[in-house]
Amino acid sequence: MKQLFIHCSQNVTQSALLENGRLTEFSVEKIEGTSLIGNLYKGKVVNVLPGMQAAFVDIGLSKNAFLYVDDALHPHLDKQPKDKPSISELLKPGDEVLVQVMKDPLGGKGARVTTHFSLPGRWLVYMPGADYIGISKKIDQETERLRLKSLAEDIRAEGEGLIMRTNAEGESRSSLEGDLNGLRTIWRNVMALNAQSDAPKQLHKDSGLVHRIIRDVITPDTEELIIDNEQCLHDAQDYMRQAAPAMSDKIRLYSETLPMFEKFGIKDQIDKAFQSRVWLKSGGYLVWDQTEALTVIDVNTGKYTGSASLEETVFQTNLEAAEQIARLLRVRDVGGIIIVDFIDMETEEHRHQVVHLLETTIKRDRTKCQVVGWTRLGLLEITRKKARENAMNYFYETCAACKGSGKIYIR
Repeated sequence: MKQLFIHCSQNVTQSALLENGRLTEFSVEKIEGTSLIGNLYKGKVVNVLPGMQAAFVDIGLSKNAFLYVDDALHPHLDKQPKDKPSISELLKPGDEVLVQVMKDPLGGKGARVTTHFSLPGRWLVYMPGADYIGISKKIDQETERLRLKSLAEDIRAEGEGLIMRTNAEGESRSSLEGDLNGLRTIWRNVMALNAQSDAPKQLHKDSGLVHRIIRDVITPDTEELIIDNEQCLHDAQDYMRQAAPAMSDKIRLYSETLPMFEKFGIKDQIDKAFQSRVWLKSGGYLVWDQTEALTVIDVNTGKYTGSASLEETVFQTNLEAAEQIARLLRVRDVGGIIIVDFIDMETEEHRHQVVHLLETTIKRDRTKCQVVGWTRLGLLEITRKKARENAMNYFYETCAACKGSGKIYIR
C-alpha cells in the first residue's frame, strides 16, 4: 500500500511517501529559495578555464553557474579524450548561451548547468535536439517496451528525443501525444523569450515541489494522496485533472487538529532515519558519518547474537543492513560517493547475496544509484546522483561548539 503525504506550511513544503506504513521517500523545499533544477536561463559566459575544461556563466544568481565541457557538447559527439575539443573552442567570454540547471548550488559552489535540455512531463521526457528514444529500465515487459518505442517513433518529429517514463506503461497514444504537445509548447515559449531577452534572464521555471511530486511519484498503485493545506489541495487537484484525471479522486484533505506527520507516525520515522546511529530490528545498527566528500556507513551486530554460527549472524545482520541502507539513501536523499563497511563475511556466496539484495532494493529509487562493487579492503562502493541539498541540512545545523565533530575540546 502506497500513501503520499504533503505538508504545506508558510515557509516550507514537505512530502513523505509511505509503503505499507514505512517511510521510503522524504522531500523538503523552502518556499523562499526553492530548487532551481530544471529552470532554463539565458546566460552570459564570464570566464573560460581550459585547464578545468569548464566555463563560468552568469545566469543572474549570486554565484556564477558552472558549465563543464561534456555538458556543452552535442550529446552525439564522441567524448573520448583524444576527440574532445577544448572548452575554449566552444565558448568565449561574452558569449550568450541557453542553459538548464542540472544541480542546485551547494555549499560555496554555484549551480551546475547543461546545454542538454530536457523537459519532464507526466508520461515522458522531451529532449529537443537529442534525436534518440529511451525507455525506462523499470518497464521490463519486452512487448510493452517495443510498443512504447514504436509510439515514440510515431509521435516525435525529426531530431527530437524522447524518454518514455515508467508511468507511460499501458498509456494510450493520445495521452502520450498530449503530454508531448504540452512540452513542445513550453519549449517554443522558451525559444521565443530567448530570442528577445538580454542575458542574464530566467526563461522557464520548473514546477514546484507539489506538482513535481504528483508528476514523478504518483503511480497507479498509489492508494491516496493526503494534503493538509486547502490551497495546496486545490493546486494538486487542478494539476491532477490535467496530468492524471483517472487518479484525481485519490486526493483528500487532512483537517484534524493533531499534525498530520504525527498522526501517521511520519515524524517519528523521520527523526529515527536522520540519527547518526540507526538501529535495525534484529538489534544490529548502522553508524552514518557524512563528510563533504562522501558518506560512510558502518554496520555493527550490536545486540544481535544470532542462534546458529557467527558467520550466519554476520550474514543476517548484513542482509538487514543492506535493505535498510537502500531505503535510507532515498529518505535522506544522500548523493555522491557512499562507502559501506559491512561486517566481514567469510563466504563469497554471502557477499554476493548481500550485494544482490542491495541492488534489487535500490531499483525502487527514482534517483540514479549504482552499486560499484567491493574494494580490496572489503568495503562496498555506491554512487548516487547528487542534485539537491541534503534534506538533513533543512533541519539541522552544525554545532557551534564542536563544528560537527561530535567532540568538545577539554581545556
